[in-house]
Amino acid sequence: MTDASIAELGAQLRTAVARVYSRFRSERAEGEVAEAAMLVLVQLRKHGPLSLGELSERARVTPGSMSQTVNRLVAAGHLVRERDAADRRRVLFVLTREGTQMADQSRRHRETWLNDRLAALTPDQRRILADAAPILQQIADS
Repeated sequence: MTDASIAELGAQLRTAVARVYSRFRSERAEGEVAEAAMLVLVQLRKHGPLSLGELSERARVTPGSMSQTVNRLVAAGHLVRERDAADRRRVLFVLTREGTQMADQSRRHRETWLNDRLAALTPDQRRILADAAPILQQIADS
């Protein structure tokens, strides 16, 4: 493959991945919180209680921006603040039952959206994507 064809493939992949990611993120169930807030709920669902700094790092936003997001989630009843048992100076954010339900509902909604799109493809198209998925994961992890 020439440098030009590699560059063209790169451009095509950047466009496709960005569009799929954007569409995936925009798929929301009715009543679902904004994307930044959903990211917090999903991170807490996956990893358990996290500090403001950890949430900011994972979202790649400033602590000030994350503070606004978590304050809205606390006010909405999706999160609570708790002191870290190991370091009482440290505040952790913990999902409430409602926050857990919201994260799970969002995951199910987005999984259904993607699975429906995959089901509409031909078997050959699905096979190509199945072959490409580990390669894309390898690129993302390198």
